[in-house]
Amino acid sequence: MKLDSSIAAVVTGGASGLGEATARALASQGVKVAIFDINESRGNQVAGEIGGVFCKVDVMSDPGVEAGFAQAREAHGQERILVNCAGSGYPHKTIARDKKTGEIKPFPSDAFAWVLMLNTVGSFRCITRAAAGMAAMEPLENGERGVIISTASVAAEDGQIGQAAYTASKAAITGMTLPIARDLSSEGIRVNTILPGTFNTPLMLSTAEVVRAGLAASVPFPKRLGEPPEYASLVLEIARNGYLNGECIRLDGAIRMAPR
Repeated sequence: MKLDSSIAAVVTGGASGLGEATARALASQGVKVAIFDINESRGNQVAGEIGGVFCKVDVMSDPGVEAGFAQAREAHGQERILVNCAGSGYPHKTIARDKKTGEIKPFPSDAFAWVLMLNTVGSFRCITRAAAGMAAMEPLENGERGVIISTASVAAEDGQIGQAAYTASKAAITGMTLPIARDLSSEGIRVNTILPGTFNTPLMLSTAEVVRAGLAASVPFPKRLGEPPEYASLVLEIARNGYLNGECIRLDGAIRMAPR
């Protein structure tokens, strides 16, 4: 796909981190970008800086997602690119022993389900809406109608202690990549997933410096955390490379996560 002003894109989680870098990279190529996020002030700021549009969207809401796509399409027309970056998680062991009382407590099922609803179902919700819109478009010269890129994590393949819910949610994203690519192949829509390693995102920057230094040291090469523009660069390549389909690509400096 040639990236220029004839192309519209939607980036979920586009107000910060990997999503923000992706929105900026796409806009730098002339692409018309709509940012989906719940952070209204930051989302409007980034959209203003890149000449895009901000849509306040909670990806866990069907009506919210549908309204966001309607707003984005009114501003820019039907998107040919969807990048799913919205997501989150928090550490929680399968069972936890209270250090003072010794009481053993299981991971609450509703908390586990919340992570999957946000990361996995939220991504799928946006995929289905974007794919329906893309399928109604006239194909480009090469027969392509659009490309969908989701964000998993290296945790999908080597999750750490306390990452059961997060790993399950990200493994599900990688697991559904190929079947969705096959589902949408007849419509000329490609589907790929990126598995980032340890990146300098706002979530990572909220941790202690000693933790970040330890993670950077554990990367074989280069021995540092990844930078969001490096993720965004891969998004651009996936969008441009029409033969890249049904793939899950690790972007991690060759790291393999230890148990903790």
